[in-house]
Amino acid sequence: MKMVPMRRVIFNRKGGVGKSTITCNLAAMSAVNGKRTLVIDLDPQCNTTQYLLGSNVGKHEKTLANYFQGQLYFSIGEKDIAACAHKTSFDNLEIVPAHPELNDLESKLESRYKMFKLKESLEKLEQYDCVYVDTPPAFNFFTRSALIAANTCLIPFDCDDFSRRALYTLLENVAEIKEDHNAELSVEGIIVNQFQARAKLPKKLVQELIEEDLPVFKTYLSSSVKIRESHDRAMPMIYLDPRHKLSNEFQALYQELNP
Repeated sequence: MKMVPMRRVIFNRKGGVGKSTITCNLAAMSAVNGKRTLVIDLDPQCNTTQYLLGSNVGKHEKTLANYFQGQLYFSIGEKDIAACAHKTSFDNLEIVPAHPELNDLESKLESRYKMFKLKESLEKLEQYDCVYVDTPPAFNFFTRSALIAANTCLIPFDCDDFSRRALYTLLENVAEIKEDHNAELSVEGIIVNQFQARAKLPKKLVQELIEEDLPVFKTYLSSSVKIRESHDRAMPMIYLDPRHKLSNEFQALYQELNP
């Protein structure tokens, strides 16, 4: 029987909420736990690519842009998304890098209604156990393609009043994709990020979400300057400092996702 990998999308239309950080660290936890893990960076800003490949960014001929070119043109590009995957320096962890050229391809892909191509490609993958997809901070072609291709989505929440107000729109976006394009899609949970336990506002905002019966994960990710070092050194927390509080939190969150 063909085994299709679990596909999770990290989605939020607001920038700076930790999408790339959460994507890379959950994928790293997956890899450390022995899962053959693929990360797909759909954001032309390439933050996730930078996080996992570091100084190797830009040295690869095949990126996600090559894959999407292959969906547009017969004679150029790459039809197989797995052919654009690159190994990281960490066992069991690979990435399909983003590229700024995705910005130029977006309108062409949308006008030719290629939103289902990513889903078709990911459902053919047999060499991975799970796929984590990072999305741009917008509800655009790439984000919709990711949600159409996903089993579930994870929504980062950075304990900010603007994020609180925007959360309903995010849930409506997911419901729209579920209704129109992907009946299997569900919100797996809301990830509380950059949580400050001693501050009143974060506790108040999170409590409001819980009281509304929204699917908030029990594990909260702390605010820590250590994550900056993790970014600078291109090492997710489990590799940089396995005993750090934030590493333990990512481990706990991963266990919630995979009980």
